[in-house]
Amino acid sequence: MSWFLIIIGIILLLSSGFIASNPQLKNIVNITKNVKVLGVLLVLLGILLSCFVQIDNGFVGVTKLFGKVQKETLSPGLNFVNPLYEVEKLDIRTQNYTMSAVHNEGAVQGDDAIKVLTNDGLEVTMDLTVLYRINSDESPKLLKETGADYQDKIIRPISRTKIRDNAVRFDAVALYSTKREEFQSRIFKEMEKEFNKRGIILENILIRNIALPQSVKSTIEQKIQAEQEAQKMQFVLLKEKQEAERKRVEAQGIADYQAKINSTLTPELLKYEQIKAYKEMAASQNSKIIVMGSGNSPVILDTK
Repeated sequence: MSWFLIIIGIILLLSSGFIASNPQLKNIVNITKNVKVLGVLLVLLGILLSCFVQIDNGFVGVTKLFGKVQKETLSPGLNFVNPLYEVEKLDIRTQNYTMSAVHNEGAVQGDDAIKVLTNDGLEVTMDLTVLYRINSDESPKLLKETGADYQDKIIRPISRTKIRDNAVRFDAVALYSTKREEFQSRIFKEMEKEFNKRGIILENILIRNIALPQSVKSTIEQKIQAEQEAQKMQFVLLKEKQEAERKRVEAQGIADYQAKINSTLTPELLKYEQIKAYKEMAASQNSKIIVMGSGNSPVILDTK
């Protein structure tokens, strides 16, 4: 906008000078004076506007003078700058770069998943998302050494290279199951180091999917199912052992109790307990006559 006003003002100034130098156009001299004044005002207004640059939140301004990147940066808000400066605005918020086999899901149209070879020679396909942001203090360096197309020059090639370099350290089955976090951690450390050199902060990498060949996938599923069955059987065996131990302790307790009772029983004690029982039976309302015989048991007659 500012440069547009300056160009229009210069055109008006040149037009007024041409009219003033042409004798045939002397009858419109007064108009040329007004045009000249208007041209001067437009030029001054354009210069004044070009001295102020607004930077939105989440962005940083990098200044360039005749194509040369300057070291200073512009923070969000209204900034007063040299009118000859060209300002490049860079996004310093968290950004993501996705490489996926799903159409229209990644940064590149079509199948953009990463195909890698594992330690056991199998081809594995991975979907990956890289979360990163530009270091605002290093933004002039990034723009100077890499340019504004840093996604294609840094994010994409480094991510794909580091994944391939580390995938060959693991077997396909390990990547799919037990070593996935270790694999992701190794990639993160190597990518973070490379990104920091170029003024980019790596926040996280997300391995969204690992696709194995169907034959390997079926083998893994069968192995996982067998492991689950083995764990289930171990649980059943442990439970049975615990139940057997409980029964053994219970039986031992009963045996100990019976042994203790048997050791304290004597003929006199048994006779005493028998007499007590007879007395209780005699006191009962249902029995009135007890005939003591010569046998071991009394004869109780009900008189009702």
